Amino acid sequence: MPAVETHLGLVRRARKINRILADTYPDAKAELDFANPFECLVVTVLSAQTTDKRVNAVSPTLFAAYPDAAAMAAADRETLEQIIGSLGFFRAKADSLLRLSATLASEFGGQVPDTLAQLVKLPGVGRKTANVVLGNAFGLPGITVDTHFGRLARRFGFTEQTDPVKVEHEVGELFPKKEWTPLSHHLIWHGRRICHAQRPACGACPVARQCPAFGAGPTDPVAAAKLVRTEGRN
Repeated sequence: MPAVETHLGLVRRARKINRILADTYPDAKAELDFANPFECLVVTVLSAQTTDKRVNAVSPTLFAAYPDAAAMAAADRETLEQIIGSLGFFRAKADSLLRLSATLASEFGGQVPDTLAQLVKLPGVGRKTANVVLGNAFGLPGITVDTHFGRLARRFGFTEQTDPVKVEHEVGELFPKKEWTPLSHHLIWHGRRICHAQRPACGACPVARQCPAFGAGPTDPVAAAKLVRTEGRN
């Protein structure tokens, strides 16, 4: 990799990294379970400050009790809190779900909107959540800048920004829109499995040759292999 990288060089390297990660994680997808846009929105809101595994554990009971926005808007708060009580910040999340569902029921006919502008106006929904819903529930282009995506985007040299909106825009310029959602999955999966925050498994990384941060973690293949997680976690 040249000492001074041109923008064209960056675009080519970024897209090569994405191709390699696509081959590495051919099954990469959202690791939250959902069956429709409403469920996608709810589980994404619940996933903040907790693991996808914990959200997936409570979601069957949650959606059996409240299958749509109208039902959740009418939920008894104490019962709702009991269902999601194993999740972090469950009281605040219960409040978000009640207000979110009430807004969907009263202003959107119970349907989840499919535009970024409308989604971010919903209570408790920011750009990250909105992009998850757009990309995974509606098949529309969206870049999900969570902690993993932001960390890897900076390590790969896609951006130097730390603000999620600026990261989203700068990284988005490097890829065709059709690649935005798969790119999000690839970086998030890689961040959860190999490119960890504290000790990235550099010696086991499939994009080591393309990564300017190579050496941030153990480069010895044997030592690095011990750090690899076979399943992702938040």
